[in-house]
Amino acid sequence: MDRALSRINGPDQDAIAFGREYVSSEAFRSLFRDGMNLIEEASVYLDGEGRQEARHLPRLEALSYANESMRLTTRLMQLASWLLLHRSLADGEISAEELNRQRAKIRMVPSDVSGAEETRDQMPVKMRELIQLSFRLQSRIMHLDSVMDQQPEKRSSAGRNAVALQQMLLSSAFESTKNS
Repeated sequence: MDRALSRINGPDQDAIAFGREYVSSEAFRSLFRDGMNLIEEASVYLDGEGRQEARHLPRLEALSYANESMRLTTRLMQLASWLLLHRSLADGEISAEELNRQRAKIRMVPSDVSGAEETRDQMPVKMRELIQLSFRLQSRIMHLDSVMDQQPEKRSSAGRNAVALQQMLLSSAFESTKNS
């Protein structure tokens, strides 16, 4: 049966099918909601309470806060772009080929979680929380992106097998909670 499907679909079609299956899943919808809620929460904080808290920081800490605020905003915008692209695929607004062209424009690189830890310790609690949540979201999305971007032959059996697909989704969910 797998060989027959492979002859009909071809390995590239199996890869596309896996991506379409995932972005149509409840797991993706949940990830999308979580991501967009975090983006909104960060925006409200940075424009309001965060701005007020930053004014009361000593000069060096205020500079670090501004730097981390820019990094946080950039990270969240990249994640929002990824989420919105994949939702557009799920909604049939774009093709898989268009998704891949647009996705190539999103520059997601692993964040150095420990890089500025000393200065982050001096930041307001809410800012530190938002930074940590953004790192977790980024880790989840980068993991999913790498799973979706694997070579078709590595992914094809999962794309054709509903149980393997569910196992991959569960593995991805547990991977993200393990990094929490």
